Amino acid sequence: MRRYLPLLKPLLFLLCLVPVARLGWGLAHDTLGANPIEFLTRSLGTWTLNFLLITLSVTPLRKLSGWHWLMQLRRMLGLYAFFYGLLHLSSYLWLDQFFDWGEIGRDILKRPFITAGMTAFLLMAPLAVTSTNAMIRRLGGQRWQSLHRLVYAVALLGVLHYAWLVKKDVSQPILYGTILLGLLGFRVVVWLRSQKRQAAVPKRKIIPIVNRS
Repeated sequence: MRRYLPLLKPLLFLLCLVPVARLGWGLAHDTLGANPIEFLTRSLGTWTLNFLLITLSVTPLRKLSGWHWLMQLRRMLGLYAFFYGLLHLSSYLWLDQFFDWGEIGRDILKRPFITAGMTAFLLMAPLAVTSTNAMIRRLGGQRWQSLHRLVYAVALLGVLHYAWLVKKDVSQPILYGTILLGLLGFRVVVWLRSQKRQAAVPKRKIIPIVNRS
């Protein structure tokens, strides 16, 4: 499958643009319902969460299947999560609030789902900025990995943002939350097993060398 990656990557790139293309078409042709701005904003938020969970699914799928080539797609999927998050935020700031910063500030302080959403985006931004190979080299592997573990907090805040937004019918947020807990639980199990294996490895005794000269 690795040999097909040069073909798969551009196809995946175009496929990831389909949701925003459909929303743009619907907005231009007035097919997004009675409240197109709300539909657009919510759909962009949903796709942000979709791409976050898809990105987090890459590692478990790679471990379970042995398809190591999947890791070469993870960066693109993560950047698309940021892309849709940026569009989601922009639609709120522009189409919903018309850049009324006073009202936006009051929203952030008074409405928990706005607070959670803004926090999630602020945490996601440095992940996108440091996604390049140059930034990985500059930060170093361990520091880069530690920083990118923020994606777990981003996903949790995204689920909370969705749950607090819908208020009544929380079936969809519960589904997203269940998937996220499964993905995080898988990582915890893998980590515990690795710790158990390390503990089972006997430590070598260091025998001092005596200089008899």
